[in-house]
Amino acid sequence: MASRKALIFDRQAEWYARELGNLCEGYQFVAATSHEEAVSLGADADILIALAPFIKPDLIAAMPKLQWVQALTTGVDNLLAMDVLSKDVVVTNCSGFHGPQMSELTLLLMLSLSRDFPTMLQNQQSASWQRWPQPLLAGKTACLVGLGAIAETLAKRCLAMDMRLTGVSNGRTELDGFDRIYKRSEIEDAAREADFLIVIAPYSSETHHIVDAKVLSAMKQSAFLINISRGGCVDEEALLEALDEGYIAGAGMDVFATEPLPADSPLWHHPRIIVTPHIGGMADVYHQQALPLIVDSLNTYAKSGADGLTGKFDR
Repeated sequence: MASRKALIFDRQAEWYARELGNLCEGYQFVAATSHEEAVSLGADADILIALAPFIKPDLIAAMPKLQWVQALTTGVDNLLAMDVLSKDVVVTNCSGFHGPQMSELTLLLMLSLSRDFPTMLQNQQSASWQRWPQPLLAGKTACLVGLGAIAETLAKRCLAMDMRLTGVSNGRTELDGFDRIYKRSEIEDAAREADFLIVIAPYSSETHHIVDAKVLSAMKQSAFLINISRGGCVDEEALLEALDEGYIAGAGMDVFATEPLPADSPLWHHPRIIVTPHIGGMADVYHQQALPLIVDSLNTYAKSGADGLTGKFDR
């Protein structure tokens, strides 16, 4: 009989359970595709594998034997702030494979903003034939705020579009393909020359409102802001003011300080903002991307327990 029981809560839970059952010895895998089903199956489970934002306190409360949460997401903010989750429970995340989908969303937003694609869609609905010169990404400067694995993937796509690259980072001073890397304290200088200021930095007390009124006012009037990291990295009030005053041309926002974005938020209907509902990390092949990491973590846990796990959070 399996020594450990792992509850998988995900829309692809049955697929995960089947694949993991073939690749990881010493576990019993049970699949739940709904919150209610997960709660009903959690009592005897030692391990929970799920997308962090979908893990609610009552699910944790229904799992008294829980020892390890393997999140299928990079962000685990809600788990770290969850009082019902014992400090003795190990929390690990998934990272390192989100680059392709995050990069493609960024390219979509850059093209849509610069070419004013929302107006084209409105014109289609009204059968209005309007044409205007279409700006190219080629020759434009993309400044990546945060130079982790996602930035490395995005940089390759930008270079393929013949864009110029700069970056903002306190951890790296050079990177292939980048003309210049600024320190965080120099972000206003970086913003001045950027056509697209793209926020990819992880959220922390150090990056809270890293893009504030000063940074926005330093940008070109023709420049665009894109945030695909965390909502707290951008001062949303300052962004609205910058757009209303014409300091910048527009913004593409995938993440927000409050999520889901409240229906009465002015960000929804601002004519110079494209809103996407925190989909940057999503992909139709996400389960296939995550599987190798989950397999490695489970096999490591079976051999050496929590001590060998990577992506652990200090709780």
